[in-house]
Amino acid sequence: MLEMLEMEFMQRAWLAGLIMAVICPLIGSFLVLRRQSLIGDGLGHIAFAGVAGGALWGYSPVLSAAAATIIGALAIEKVRTRLSDVSDMVLAIFFYSGMGLAVIFTGLNKDGGFNLGSILFGSLMTVSSKDLLIVTALGCCTVLFVMLFYRPLQYLTFDEVSAKVSGLPVEQLNLLLALLTALTVALSMRIVGLLLVSAMMVIPVACALQTARSFAATIMQSMLYGLLTVFLGLTISYYANLAPGGTIVLTGTALFLLSNAVGSKPAAKQTAPHRCRICEEEEKNHEG
Repeated sequence: MLEMLEMEFMQRAWLAGLIMAVICPLIGSFLVLRRQSLIGDGLGHIAFAGVAGGALWGYSPVLSAAAATIIGALAIEKVRTRLSDVSDMVLAIFFYSGMGLAVIFTGLNKDGGFNLGSILFGSLMTVSSKDLLIVTALGCCTVLFVMLFYRPLQYLTFDEVSAKVSGLPVEQLNLLLALLTALTVALSMRIVGLLLVSAMMVIPVACALQTARSFAATIMQSMLYGLLTVFLGLTISYYANLAPGGTIVLTGTALFLLSNAVGSKPAAKQTAPHRCRICEEEEKNHEG
């Protein structure tokens, strides 16, 4: 174990991976319980268009991906609030448009300019000191945002209409959450890749939903599952010489199956399959 940490690039990889293991489930907790689990995957498509466009015009792939995802996330949020009845259709249109732009930009770029494999599937071992600094700054901003707006975000997650009626700045909170989600997706492409970033937002939260008994417990346990996923995934990938991104995601899937087996109880069978236990308990608390 210690021999892994003797190399500087592995130290950066571990630090970046562990920071993202906290950020992704922290943001993902709100997205999953709002039934927006696939938004990270869709923003990954848009980020891919940003990377391809940046390579075509000579910009940094991280900066171009961040710009594309921010614009995409804000546009999606605006359209989603106006067409809430068909929000899934709106999301799909944005996602496919992002992939279409990526294909066009890639076709126009005859000189290359970016490593397609590292963008799609991650390249954790090439994380630079600058990348680590940016990821750390994002992590601090994300944690601070959740700490400052925890109660409003909780209310917004379970009953957006009531939150708006009660006077909460729903639109501003939604935009800030969309902004952080976009930045998380753009920066996570170095860790697990654009095709797998959504998994780090969803799988640890899905694990926590099997064992947690409250919203706060879901957030805390999802971050613990995220840390455990990255720790085991990086260790396995190093000693088995496997791709870090894919190994991390498959490790998370194994933890989900294990948590599902541990968290399954006879009483849980009485709950309707389309409702999660946490959602029902929190909604009862708000009604009370």
